[in-house]
Amino acid sequence: MAPIVSIVDVYKEYSLGKTLVPALRGVSLDVVAGEFISIAGPSGSGKTTLLNLIGCVDVATRGTVVVAGRNTAELSERELTSLRLNTIGFIFQSFNLVPVLSVFQNVEFPLLLQRKLSAPERRKRVMLLLEQVGIATHADHRPSELSGGQRQRVAVARALVGSPQLVLADEPTANLDSVTGEHIIDLMKELNERDGTTFIFSTHDARVMSHANAVIRLEDGQIVGREKPLGGAQAAGMH
Repeated sequence: MAPIVSIVDVYKEYSLGKTLVPALRGVSLDVVAGEFISIAGPSGSGKTTLLNLIGCVDVATRGTVVVAGRNTAELSERELTSLRLNTIGFIFQSFNLVPVLSVFQNVEFPLLLQRKLSAPERRKRVMLLLEQVGIATHADHRPSELSGGQRQRVAVARALVGSPQLVLADEPTANLDSVTGEHIIDLMKELNERDGTTFIFSTHDARVMSHANAVIRLEDGQIVGREKPLGGAQAAGMH
């Protein structure tokens, strides 16, 4: 089975003045469709950079990034936009909700861009997801009227509304209390198992890692291990 993500010998460097700062150093990784993978590592290890490259919001300095069979370096800006819109869902640590839009409108937005569903179909799909993440009663609220946990639920619904093959989540539970965080992870796991959606998420949280099929460990921009996570009970004892 062809991997949904294939990364081969990828380097990413950022310029700070005259200094080149390496964020990723020779990373190679295959992710098979339907996997539920955690990328773990300390701050500055390259987790967010790796997700941004897979998500086509950044470009590798060198090396190959293939997503859903497409070599991202060979795609035009329009093709990259289409790949992001129709294949990938994002859950950002900072939520990235549009402040002037209601919860409903924030979640509906990707569907408007996709132009595949009628207004009644969009409404049904959005409300179903808002129900699933437990925020349907706040459909008419603005993001500023919500708690951090509620905003994260909206961000999850928006990432999933377009039925992406691949969901990327950057520290999806970082701003949440443990109960809400567990609920978000359970929801992601349920969609992974039910729909075969591939999830790749970065985390510091041992409880979140315990749900993954595999944990990819990053240090100083390099993969230092791929392992099966500890079970939930064992992970709960690790803080």
